[in-house]
Amino acid sequence: MTDAFPTGGPFSNLTAVLNAPKTLVSQTKTLGLLPDVFQFSQNSLQDYVDCKRRFQLRYAQGRRWPAAPTEPLTVHEERLEQGAEFHLLVQRHLMGLTVHPSSLEGDHLALWWDNFIRYPIPDLPQTEQLPEVQLSTPIGSQRLLARFDLLAIEPGERIVIADWKTTHSRPSRQDLNERLQTRVYLYTLVEAGEHLFGGPIQAEQVSLTYWFAEAPQSPITFDYDSLQHAFNKDYLADLIAEIMAQPAGLDEVWPLTSALHQCKYCVYRSLCNRGEKAGRIEDADASVTDFNFDFDFDLDTIEAIAF
Repeated sequence: MTDAFPTGGPFSNLTAVLNAPKTLVSQTKTLGLLPDVFQFSQNSLQDYVDCKRRFQLRYAQGRRWPAAPTEPLTVHEERLEQGAEFHLLVQRHLMGLTVHPSSLEGDHLALWWDNFIRYPIPDLPQTEQLPEVQLSTPIGSQRLLARFDLLAIEPGERIVIADWKTTHSRPSRQDLNERLQTRVYLYTLVEAGEHLFGGPIQAEQVSLTYWFAEAPQSPITFDYDSLQHAFNKDYLADLIAEIMAQPAGLDEVWPLTSALHQCKYCVYRSLCNRGEKAGRIEDADASVTDFNFDFDFDLDTIEAIAF
């Protein structure tokens, strides 16, 4: 297993990044402007819904990590590393490669792996299981991207989206229902997964199950239907249109969130004069810190398999 992960872990440079220059400008756009076609994902849309200013700083202005998201930073970084390693372990396992539990380092990782083996998601289709699938679909004049931890497929019958969560607390069903990930994953799969399914997908044939590494016997499943799909299409299209209509330019300041408790866990809080000290990770609930543990991606670093 040691050859599967870098010695320092995929996030071992987080501290260095915090001390790096604060603005990284994409070569494909002018500072302060989104490109004509932007790669919207669950993370970018969630950023906008949570705080328009955070979206502006991160995506339109390209500012990166001016502060630590939580304290202590070492605990945050360790959890990110082990979360990334867990996803790689599961991917390796689902591809039929050998995983040696005795080689796992870190209390969290060993526990999560044991839970994964002992308490799998019940009633997953077994005919075809595709880990780490990435799909892309147009929405209006923009693009919507999704990366799935696992698609479990019974061709022509049903598809179950499985998503592994390594957050330290289990969110409520209501919190998950309100997260953009739930809308984006279900919508994108129906729109872009036809070639995987063997024909057109009806929304009623799709479901999404969140599995929690620290609460493995309590997964949360969302079924889907055509009414939800039509609502999600309008909602996501309207949300993206609203984002693209926001004012551009460095002198423009998009609205800040009114949910001040979120600011304690936002890397941009000092830029907004909303405190300099990060909130403690053990005091945060999953709905606040989930974006800190998601692994986002962009159009240049993936091979989108549906258009």
